[in-house]
Amino acid sequence: MIRITPLPAPLTMRDPATLIATGFGSGRIAPAPGTWGTAAALIPALALVPLGPAGYALAAALALILGLWAVGRFEAASGSHDLGMVVIDEWAGLWLALAFAAPRVEEYALAFLLFRLFDAWKPGPIGWLDRKVAGAWGVMVDDLAAGLTAGVLVFGYERWMYWY
Repeated sequence: MIRITPLPAPLTMRDPATLIATGFGSGRIAPAPGTWGTAAALIPALALVPLGPAGYALAAALALILGLWAVGRFEAASGSHDLGMVVIDEWAGLWLALAFAAPRVEEYALAFLLFRLFDAWKPGPIGWLDRKVAGAWGVMVDDLAAGLTAGVLVFGYERWMYWY
């Protein structure tokens, strides 16, 4: 059953850091807040299509900068690290993956699925980053690594489809 997870006290959705950290509230949807947050990131991603790969890379960089600030404030106020409702890292990771995708539905879907796979599975270096990097950087960097991994695979798929 889908539900909205309450915010830890004293956080409110009126706080800009909470709004950003939770992906405008999309991370509060349970179960699977990371998947809901990633899906919500597709909405602004559609507006970036005309800007191409550079637009997605710039959006990922902006999400990283805002995310570091927002996650730092969110964690300080809540006293918790990397709560599931914090999904600005998913937004940054997905947008990085989309920077490698051609603007086609199948490539966007593949980027979404691969990003979610690597973000949840956390193989190799992605898992190492998740375990070893602390604070706001720790929240953000493993998702960027998952996005980069997904993006490279999507780009490889695109090249393979082009040649065959």
